[in-house]
Amino acid sequence: MQLTILGTSSMVPTKERNVSGIFLDYNGDCMLIDCGEGTQRQMNIAGINRNKVKKVLITHWHGDHVSGLIGLIQTLGNSEIEEPTLHVFGPKGTKERMFHLMNTVSFESKVNVKVKDLDPRGKLLKFFENTDYALECIDMRHSTPCLGYSFVEKDKLRIQMPKAKKLGLKEGPLIGKLQRGETVKVKGKEITPEMVATQQKGKKVTFIMDTQQTNNTLVLAESADLLVIETTYLAEKEENALKFKHMTTNQVGMIAHTAGVKKMIMTHFSQRYKETGEFEKEARLHFPESYAAYDFMKIKV
Repeated sequence: MQLTILGTSSMVPTKERNVSGIFLDYNGDCMLIDCGEGTQRQMNIAGINRNKVKKVLITHWHGDHVSGLIGLIQTLGNSEIEEPTLHVFGPKGTKERMFHLMNTVSFESKVNVKVKDLDPRGKLLKFFENTDYALECIDMRHSTPCLGYSFVEKDKLRIQMPKAKKLGLKEGPLIGKLQRGETVKVKGKEITPEMVATQQKGKKVTFIMDTQQTNNTLVLAESADLLVIETTYLAEKEENALKFKHMTTNQVGMIAHTAGVKKMIMTHFSQRYKETGEFEKEARLHFPESYAAYDFMKIKV
């Protein structure tokens, strides 16, 4: 799994930073978390094929988080992919907003856009699941309906081939069955997954954009391997954070510490800040594994 941070600015793009957009690639299953203005261009610069995007997780409907959506849809429709499908998830009201968005410009949409409103009602909601991972969300506290998201990889069985070979197994279909948790037979003898495999715990990545500090940030981020979180202000601007419903370095540092995450990446910096070294310095007072994101930052999980 690899993340590419496409924009780290809050509200408006600057010379150094684009607005919000994060690209997640999980074995070729690709999605965006938010799609602000200029996200497509950022993807091009980062060497990312825009046509690989299959899902967009919208945190909220402020322009700096969604204003690149219509361009992305137009690009997908102009690709060589036959009948491309894009799944768009977002807070309650997303279906209506997507309807209006699609009618703001004139073009023939060749994309099958499937939109789903998510309404967790204060509780952790699993809204997507396949054999490899699940997607979860919960309400945040911002000036408009807002969600945080977690990508939760499922635990996997890893076959220990030396053990398997001693029992007469070779690479092939039987190994695949064991990895899926099935029992197999070799020369009349039953072999269970527990005999040749170890359990590898799946990774968890949490994305928390525009919000005040709230208990839901802890619920969502609990035990995450990686937490990507908005940190709009340094600690001295706590009044601004409260007024505009954002967070400071002190607050996110405490969230990461209390939630027991392994690593924290801060983003969504106010345009007043030209450098981010102080963000790391302040956050590390509470959580040592704190890092400031920068545009085109790549993170392997």
